[in-house]
Amino acid sequence: MKHEEILAQTSFFADTPSSVLSTIASSATTQQLQRGDILFTEGDAPDALFVVLSGRIAIAVDNKPLDARESVLALMETGDLFGELGLLDNGARSAMARAIEPSTVLRISYSPVIEHMRSNPAMLWGVAKLLAARLRTMDEVLSDSVFLDVTGRTAKRLLELSGGKDEFLLPVTQEELAGMVGASRERVNKAIASFIRLGWLEQHDRRYRILMRDRLEVRSS
Repeated sequence: MKHEEILAQTSFFADTPSSVLSTIASSATTQQLQRGDILFTEGDAPDALFVVLSGRIAIAVDNKPLDARESVLALMETGDLFGELGLLDNGARSAMARAIEPSTVLRISYSPVIEHMRSNPAMLWGVAKLLAARLRTMDEVLSDSVFLDVTGRTAKRLLELSGGKDEFLLPVTQEELAGMVGASRERVNKAIASFIRLGWLEQHDRRYRILMRDRLEVRSS
């Protein structure tokens, strides 16, 4: 798929004229990442946004000096766009972006995007749509932290990571899963053990099999 076609499928560029999209896409570059490679860290000066072409990128914040844990705010997968916030306010990166598996991203410099936004204000509708989606996601995360306990949040994250399949390979480590849940690894492992004991789930290393999806869905709501 051509770069401009990939960009057109994101909400950020959905309202961008095709001619402009081609120009922006022509300046984009691809970047290969291995697991653990960091695209940017919290506090970095931003100069580009990214689209995931393959693999997964974790958006995370470091909880130090409070503790050694890391909170995973979101997982960016194929087709997802991220890193746009600095383009809008020129502020420093608010989180870290790290590859959690071999990945390829499309890097789009801010400069051509800003230039074309000034002459094509319709592009701002795409920006507004993306920000609205971000707010909805954060509202859901906040709601989960208030109304769901660790076991409920663990069930919800496992269902999300399953991608609708009953058998799946967990795409993150136990530590990263704990960061997504917002709890210690020990508490998340205890929740998973309870699902196994109840017969809702089977686990062999990082391979999982959901036996009673309806029970997990109830527990996660």
